[in-house]
Amino acid sequence: MNIHEYQAKVVLAGYGVAVAKGWAVLSPREAKATVDALGGPVWVVKAQIHAGGRGKAGGVKLCRTAEEAIATAEDMFGQVLVTHQTGPAGKEVGRVYIEECCDIANELYVGAVIDRATGRVALMASSEGGVEIEQVAAETPEKIITVIIDPVVGCQPFQARKLAFGLGLSGQAVKDALKLFPALYDTMLGTDASMLEINPLVVTGDDSLLALDAKMNFDDNALYRHPEIAELRDESEEDPAERRAAKHELNYIKLDGSIGCMVNGAGLAMATMDIIKLHGGAPANFLDVGGGATRERVTEAFKIILADSNVKGVLVNIFGGIMRCNVIAEGITAAAREIGISVPLVVRLEGTNVNEGKAILAESGFDIISADDLDDAAGKVVAAVEGPS
Repeated sequence: MNIHEYQAKVVLAGYGVAVAKGWAVLSPREAKATVDALGGPVWVVKAQIHAGGRGKAGGVKLCRTAEEAIATAEDMFGQVLVTHQTGPAGKEVGRVYIEECCDIANELYVGAVIDRATGRVALMASSEGGVEIEQVAAETPEKIITVIIDPVVGCQPFQARKLAFGLGLSGQAVKDALKLFPALYDTMLGTDASMLEINPLVVTGDDSLLALDAKMNFDDNALYRHPEIAELRDESEEDPAERRAAKHELNYIKLDGSIGCMVNGAGLAMATMDIIKLHGGAPANFLDVGGGATRERVTEAFKIILADSNVKGVLVNIFGGIMRCNVIAEGITAAAREIGISVPLVVRLEGTNVNEGKAILAESGFDIISADDLDDAAGKVVAAVEGPS
């Protein structure tokens, strides 16, 4: 789950990270009161969307008068920002953050992620603040300093010093860094965050460190432990189909292709998408129905896939273990009876109750293309959608 910048700053401040003073504006009529409360003389008005690159898209404005700040904030509501992370459709601005301006001497990058190789938190820092970390990693990877934190002892002073000196900090900024990096680690653990990014972290004119931007992502599976974090969810920023899927305990992510996928198991789902690409097609989604899916959940999954107007064909790839093939077949036929099948449907079943599943599909009366294995299934669905290669 993602949250907005202003929400991330509240979370970080609770762990002792210094942030600039600011307030969120949830409607245009709140802009004047917020600008007056901050007092100026210079304000920064920021559009709040779950995507990076807001500044380049016109979503961050420096305002030198109260009237300009109020008008800018009011005008941002309803704007559609298109960035490298939103896709061509962009995202509509429904919240605005107004912040006091600070004296910036230098811009840095700091972040924390889960290192999958070690299963531990990795703290990262770079002198290239204000630049997407992916770009830094691709072009100048030597400018990214990383330390892996041992969960038994936590972030140690020598690790914080390594990051601070690697950033070229001195004086008060080093003292601030010795507090900042342990605070970032504590935030990750205390909130079950999967990613934390401050870009830029600025060195101010008085040599202090200040988080000027903040981005956080949380492990959905741990939200039950953090109701205060779950309350920060902004459903207007999420894809409606993904919200619908989550309510039915389905792992669904919308993609840009034309072949809908319904698979059990994340690894098999990834392999299915890869083989579709290998055959020249493009997956329209990632959808894992899970190992213990019911007929009702499978029916809902099929409806979600077919509700996507980009879907021109569907591939169902099931390897039955805990998930029984007959349950998948019953869910497919139930959904087909309710909404109909207007696109080619290729089904590959293998494993538990496979014969029962195949019999249900054969007797359903629907035009279903059977496949012997995954490669056969991918080739058939791509040929049905794209035509023979």
